[in-house]
Amino acid sequence: MKEILLSKVRVSDPSSTYHKQIVNILIKDGIINKISTEKIDASNAEVIEGNEKLYVSLGWFDMRATLNEPGEEFKEDIASLGKAAAFGGFTDVATLPNTSPVIQSKESIHFVKQMSTFSAVQIHPMGALTKDCKGEEMNEVKDMHDAGAVAFTDGVKSSWHLGVIKRALMYMQLFDGLMIEKADEKTLNNDGHMNEGIPSTLMGTRGIPNVAEWLAIQKIISLLTYTDGRVHFANISTPESVDIIRKAKAEGLKVTCDIAAHQVAFTDEDLASFDTNLKVNPPFRSQKDIDALWEGIKDGTIDAIVSSHTPQDTESKRLEFDLADFGIIGLETAFASIVSNLPKEIDVDTIIEKLTTNPRQILKVEQAPIAEGSKAVLTIFDPKATWTFAESDIQSKSNNTPFVGKELKGKAVAIVNKGQLVKA
Repeated sequence: MKEILLSKVRVSDPSSTYHKQIVNILIKDGIINKISTEKIDASNAEVIEGNEKLYVSLGWFDMRATLNEPGEEFKEDIASLGKAAAFGGFTDVATLPNTSPVIQSKESIHFVKQMSTFSAVQIHPMGALTKDCKGEEMNEVKDMHDAGAVAFTDGVKSSWHLGVIKRALMYMQLFDGLMIEKADEKTLNNDGHMNEGIPSTLMGTRGIPNVAEWLAIQKIISLLTYTDGRVHFANISTPESVDIIRKAKAEGLKVTCDIAAHQVAFTDEDLASFDTNLKVNPPFRSQKDIDALWEGIKDGTIDAIVSSHTPQDTESKRLEFDLADFGIIGLETAFASIVSNLPKEIDVDTIIEKLTTNPRQILKVEQAPIAEGSKAVLTIFDPKATWTFAESDIQSKSNNTPFVGKELKGKAVAIVNKGQLVKA
């Protein structure tokens, strides 16, 4: 492995004694060999010049991305997912089980982990909570846990059978397992295509009301008071959801949550053009909803920020709005999407915490602090860089994104992981 020198970079890691200091970091054989505020002599090293403008943090960890291998590799495979993640600054990605066939056995968990062995980006597979993600019968979650599954979820599908959820929450306490739930009460979501509100009425499009999300969250939290266990709510999008989770945390329940990075970048008013690249689930909502999400980020109710990377091929998106599939690719633009819309009262270090330490704590994945002797799992980034996202920046096999041509702020420069340096 080659030596890597990060020169004059600012550390963003509250767990490090060098937090907020400008340092030089020498990496040898994938290990942080030396950290110093003085110049480090490393003539054979590949150098990243920080010039006191670049930041370095723990490697960013994305808790929610769709992997289409096996089954739909034409949308995304493990190699292309790794390229998209590295460009976006992610060293680690947790992937959903909604493949074909579904990731629901110890063999399939081993397959995903093995396929990312030599990539600079480590893939952490999540196992399907129920058979074929149908919500009807619990899978052999203990076997998958022992094989390396970091959590259990039905992924893009919402769990609906409270009896199955109850049994899963109780059983997974044997190994402190985590259930991840995308809350959506199907009987209330109207088979909608966007947020329910004035824009959906004007567009003549069925809307998805806030209550379809927050009521599903309330039901599971009520069940959690009976069963105990751990639940993480993915991609929350409403003020009511934030309030319910905030209250549950105050009551001592083991509840965490995240938002999709793109959720703060658009409102339902932006859908007036019927651009199918803006069709996501949960849908883009109102500015009032976005303001509540920022408040949840600020006060710690929202624990993590995810890419919610969902590749779709052209045939799935080049349709009438009501017929198009949900989802956008997000790994390449997640950080910039957040920073471009960041309120003044929230600093970048708060965002980095929700991309680094919090996801690892939730998933119980090893943390490597920025310290001498630690594994070098690092992201180098410029939070003030302005750039325009172009089609040539897309590393995914799919190109379903509304960000092409948008001027953004904040960009990953490189990642270091497994002894490899990958520049964005």
